[in-house]
Amino acid sequence: MSNRDFYEVLGVSQQASDNEIKRAYRKQAMRWHPDRNQDNPKAEEEFKAVQKAYEVLSDPQTRAAYDRYGHAGVEGGPGGMGGGADFSGAFGDIFSEIFGGGRRGASQAYRGADLKYSLDITLEQAAAGLKTEIRVPSWDDCETCDGSGVKPGTSPVTCSTCHGAGAVRMQQGFFSVQQTCPTCHGSGQEIKEPCTACHGAGQIRRQKTLEVNIPAGIDSGMRIRSSGNGEPGVRGGQPGDLFVEVNIKPHDIFQRDGDDLHCEVTVPFTTAALGGDIQVPTLSGKAEITIPDGTQSGKTFRLRSKGIKGVRSGFPGDLYCHIQVETPVRLTEKQKEILREFEKSLGEGGERHTPQSKSWTDRVKEFFS
Repeated sequence: MSNRDFYEVLGVSQQASDNEIKRAYRKQAMRWHPDRNQDNPKAEEEFKAVQKAYEVLSDPQTRAAYDRYGHAGVEGGPGGMGGGADFSGAFGDIFSEIFGGGRRGASQAYRGADLKYSLDITLEQAAAGLKTEIRVPSWDDCETCDGSGVKPGTSPVTCSTCHGAGAVRMQQGFFSVQQTCPTCHGSGQEIKEPCTACHGAGQIRRQKTLEVNIPAGIDSGMRIRSSGNGEPGVRGGQPGDLFVEVNIKPHDIFQRDGDDLHCEVTVPFTTAALGGDIQVPTLSGKAEITIPDGTQSGKTFRLRSKGIKGVRSGFPGDLYCHIQVETPVRLTEKQKEILREFEKSLGEGGERHTPQSKSWTDRVKEFFS
């Protein structure tokens, strides 16, 4: 742990401001706190590394020494600052901000973590909105121990390490810091005989069903907040929230761009040449567009208000139909002969029938000359 870069531990750059370091510490301390990672044996080590990094980088003098000499500058070695600075005050302030308590761990309560749920819906559902049910993890008080975490008929005892204070003072190099008790994790009490049903946690993990209202016009990446349905708080803290993140599945016909829709419309060679009316799909039914004679591939037709009305929009978007002219395939000999005659008639009519081909030919000649 002593050789890890302190900036890397907190996940910030060496140019990070004091506020950025403070915010990063809060985030990492919440992430690795032993109370929230009882099944992770690495959590306590990571939590201590986060503490150590913040102790050094939160003070201008020790941060400057660390930036100049590295770990040697803050561990009392050659070039180090030495001494016996006490950072328990600063550490206690920031720690109480995160976990909301005084010095006794039993009074410390903090909010549960937020949860994220990814919900896949269709484009039609996103446009119209829907109500749906999802199943998410939930925690209920253990019925065996009534949420106490102790084996029925027994009681917790005062922690033998911190003697009920919930915190201990530790000497790390020249630092003297107050830290959450590693034995009771700040509660001030030890459970000698944990409940066999919940293994001392006091809660049982279950699944619960929630109804979610998806508003009409929602887009991929948008989130819906369900208050209080995240992880439970600790020692009376408020539960976290559940965020339902919407993902719109790919559509066979339409591509969404904000409130607008795009689709490719394939038309026969003859329709593009002679013109005609064709039907195109929309999310609300069928629509008709008129194809002028001589329409080329890439021509776009705009159908106003046939897109999607977004959740923050006053009016629906548009539908853009991109024309793709289909070239005939697997022709019979008779069909090929007809096309040869047709091509010959085009040549007799001059370049007025194929202006784009003439323009392209002229540009190629100019390029090679």
